[in-house]
Amino acid sequence: MGQPTILLIKEIYYPILAVVGVPANVMTIVTLIRGNCGLSKCICIHIVSMATGDLLVMIINVMMFQIFSYHFPHSFLSHTPVCKFILYLTGVSLDLAVWFTVSFTFDRFIIICSQTFKTKYCTERTAALVITMVSILTFIKNIPILLALEPQQIINKLWWGCRVNLAFVSSPFGTVYIWFYSIWRVWLPFTLIVLFNSLTVRRVLVASRVRRRLRGHSSENQSDSEMENRRNSIILLFTISGSFILLWLTENVSFVTTRVMNINNYRGDRTAPAYIATETGAVIKLLNSCINTFIYAATQRKFREELKKVLKYPWILIEGLIKNEAKTSVAW
Repeated sequence: MGQPTILLIKEIYYPILAVVGVPANVMTIVTLIRGNCGLSKCICIHIVSMATGDLLVMIINVMMFQIFSYHFPHSFLSHTPVCKFILYLTGVSLDLAVWFTVSFTFDRFIIICSQTFKTKYCTERTAALVITMVSILTFIKNIPILLALEPQQIINKLWWGCRVNLAFVSSPFGTVYIWFYSIWRVWLPFTLIVLFNSLTVRRVLVASRVRRRLRGHSSENQSDSEMENRRNSIILLFTISGSFILLWLTENVSFVTTRVMNINNYRGDRTAPAYIATETGAVIKLLNSCINTFIYAATQRKFREELKKVLKYPWILIEGLIKNEAKTSVAW
């Protein structure tokens, strides 16, 4: 019997995702750190943190777990302590990517909807503090993952592999933690993002109507730089948060469905609907950590310009080295 289709898809999909996602996020971080994209330091910190979270997802969840651990099952990565630590980091990296997106959405909500509070909140110091607190809470929140795993087998007195500790999962604490885990990672972020975006849209629509009335008919053909900047900010906000919701929705629905219907135990059957739904959700959600760079490039003109400069820089450097080498050779 041939290999299940979902496994074939994963073997092709994850290497491609890593090849595209890792350089894309690195380029985003480098481009934004240069500070020439026309963005405030506050929003730069949030976007750099999102790109960093996405890069961690690409390295840990895709490369280490989905590629290396899968294709090299007998390497040191399969030692139980290492395996447990990798699985712990997969949870941490995904949570960071999710909550950095929420913090970015909240920052945009404050700067558009609260003129009095934004001077205090939307600062470089506050943004750094928020990112730090989110990171600390995320590392603490995922500690129970280490308790939920046990060795899969013992070979020559060495622990190999990881599997779910059924005693932990079936315990009251384990049951509560699993639901809390899902709520914290997806349902709460979904709710907050939709709420903040709804309030932001309402505020923008009201402000636009008032601004058009104040400008009057004599200024109809004049450009409004403030409204243009606000429009670009809204486009960036909605494309990032919208892609997050769409790409995470499949996994969250499959999680709730399998839990409510009690069909999550597929007993190693890689063709079971529960397994296919779970893996499909994982495949789609990880794409979210790859596409933000393309969203920035599509919606932000200055980011595109700076990204082109970053991409050209290695070739310019190589060209300069070749010219210097040629001059040195001629001199000798």
